[in-house]
Amino acid sequence: MTLQQGLAFGLVGLTIAAFIWGRFRYDLVACVALVVGLAVGVIPAESAFDGFRNDVTVIIACALIVSAAFSRSGIVEWALKPLTPLLKTERAQTPVLTAVVTLLSMCTKNVGALAIMLPVAMRVSSVTGTSPSRLLMPMAAGAMAGGMVTLVGTSPNIIVSEVRQDIVGEPFGMYDYSPVGLILTALIVVFVSITYRVLPERRKGGAALGGAADNSYLTEVRAPADWSHVTATVTDLEAMAEGRVKILAVIRNGDRRAHPRGNVVVKAGDVLAIDGSEEALFRFLERAKLSLTRNDKPEVRAGRTEELTTVEAVIGRNSSLKGQTVQQSDFYGEYGINLLGVSRAGLEMVPGFRRMKLQAGDILLLQGSEEAMPSAMYGLDLLPLVERDVQLGSVRRRFLPAVVLAVAMIMVGLGLVHVAVAFFAAAVVTVALGGLKMREAYAALDGPLLVLVAAMIPISNAIQETGGSALIGEFLSGLFQNMPGVLAVGGVLLASMIVTPFLNNAATVLIVAPIGATMAITLGFQPDPFLMAVAVGAACDFLTPVGHQCNTLVMRPGGYKFEDYAKLGAPLSLMVVLVAPPLILTFWPL
Repeated sequence: MTLQQGLAFGLVGLTIAAFIWGRFRYDLVACVALVVGLAVGVIPAESAFDGFRNDVTVIIACALIVSAAFSRSGIVEWALKPLTPLLKTERAQTPVLTAVVTLLSMCTKNVGALAIMLPVAMRVSSVTGTSPSRLLMPMAAGAMAGGMVTLVGTSPNIIVSEVRQDIVGEPFGMYDYSPVGLILTALIVVFVSITYRVLPERRKGGAALGGAADNSYLTEVRAPADWSHVTATVTDLEAMAEGRVKILAVIRNGDRRAHPRGNVVVKAGDVLAIDGSEEALFRFLERAKLSLTRNDKPEVRAGRTEELTTVEAVIGRNSSLKGQTVQQSDFYGEYGINLLGVSRAGLEMVPGFRRMKLQAGDILLLQGSEEAMPSAMYGLDLLPLVERDVQLGSVRRRFLPAVVLAVAMIMVGLGLVHVAVAFFAAAVVTVALGGLKMREAYAALDGPLLVLVAAMIPISNAIQETGGSALIGEFLSGLFQNMPGVLAVGGVLLASMIVTPFLNNAATVLIVAPIGATMAITLGFQPDPFLMAVAVGAACDFLTPVGHQCNTLVMRPGGYKFEDYAKLGAPLSLMVVLVAPPLILTFWPL
């Protein structure tokens, strides 16, 4: 072993130890390791930032943007609407929801697919009384499994493809993962649909990570002149809201009917005072084809490039709004912003929205330009709440992200464009056509993940450039020299699966994939089955809540404890270890 190889191994070893210790953030550890690698000379200065311009980083970033647009579009909820009445028991809910999130993760980032379906599952759980702990972990497993099917389903697939490019001279294609991925994914979905009963029941879940309280707002909406639901009653409209929005009053020609009966017919031009959470109001307005009465004034913008934003803010105790009614407050005249709704904790909303007197502590839902909002906050003594995605008053492009994504995947599948170019173009087109605002696109980028991947790429390359991969490959080759090839493939898969819970799965692939490929070449085998084994092992991280973002995402909503993951994950991992190696060799022979 040379000095440079020893330094490279020491750098990777210390990096892995820091990851396992967990005292510092993954992205910070990776950046410090990059600086150390430069200082000791195992990473050339001219290669230090190769990761930031690498295709892997570009593809992951663009996939995150497209996934965010997909989530915001509401197409999944729209497609699932006919099935919702059939999902009455957990026996039906678990396989259906798991299958849907699995299919979705085949065409978009698996974490994004799970984020799209998480609110759907929580609504189904709330309506039917099913414990969310019986639904969410199988869905997380399905999302991870579905990510194995296509190149862009998960970050490890993209990285493994790049490793193959360096070794063979050609990357894996968009659907090269599909033969193994489809069969293994189907087995995993069937497995969790049967064994989900080992998970705990009646454990109360918490809010999703990063979530905020969903406040109940009072607002007014109008039935437009060309309203399509001309014979709808109050009962019909509340049914469209699935009981999550209350109709407090119907206003017709200036006459207000408070607490209307269910058989009252709502006509075009009527104004309704309604009460519900921001998310419930947004979906109700979309389904019932109603419009807010207080966002019909044109937004005031300093320039054409300025974007419209919707925020939540609390009235401060020194605010000039205290004691004013909603009708008296001139938000638009003074600041060019619209008041969409008012939320007050601990008080049932009254039907008279315009006559409602504002108080300190009330939460306002405001819509306006990004430049006008700070001056309004300061001038009115309003305190902004924690930032979250507020959709009320905005417009969704339901089919746009799906169409753009489908075109991109078809072009890549036909070999017309490179995958990085296709997904960069898909992200740009999605934003340009209104699927996401630029602010939302930047928010969708997972900065820690992108920095982690970009910083680890030169560190991984250091192992190869110094000959460290060849050294480890020769050592492992000696262990598997006289054994069947299926055991060698299984050993690489098992190593990837064991390491992933302690590292980020992207970091695992960056370290293990070059070693697996070198081992294959030393044994006289093709590197493809070994690279596939690394990708499968890194994707199948079912044992802990910390190795994969999908597991972390469902931990609080599902009310899971650390040990709950092994109850489903251990038998599932064993099944993968036994089935995957021969399956890989069926399609990728040695």
